[in-house]
Amino acid sequence: MKKLLTILVVIMMPIVVFGQQKIKKQPIPLAKYDDNVDLPLTTKERAQIIEVYGEFANKYVFSNENRLRAIKHILRNRVIFKRITDANEMKECPLLSEISLFNKYVPTIKRDKVFEPQNFNPLKYNFQFYTTEASMVKVDNTDYYIIIKSQHE
Repeated sequence: MKKLLTILVVIMMPIVVFGQQKIKKQPIPLAKYDDNVDLPLTTKERAQIIEVYGEFANKYVFSNENRLRAIKHILRNRVIFKRITDANEMKECPLLSEISLFNKYVPTIKRDKVFEPQNFNPLKYNFQFYTTEASMVKVDNTDYYIIIKSQHE
């Protein structure tokens, strides 16, 4: 019995020791903001925020400095519209119609019937804004792609 207990301890000791070691993870880099996020909101940007957050805009965006900076960064620097007409340059990616609406605060929000880059509100959609990689979406029935740059670029 004593031999069995000794063998068990010898076998279990390395498992216990190695099981306690921590795996070092790479830290997520901080978001990089351009200087233009310190400028005041434009009328258009304010309207885009209100369209998506409705009566909660003041509580969750306008009175929260960090959230407001992040949204300004999205609207001013991270959403790019690219028109690609060459079939060789076109990429496989999700369609805009496959991206769900961000309707948590305004349940009646609707998709745009016609895509116009100058009037497009990216906040209306559940884009992956807070990932470490860029993403791309194709606008249905157009030559346009929407590129969401990583917040770490």
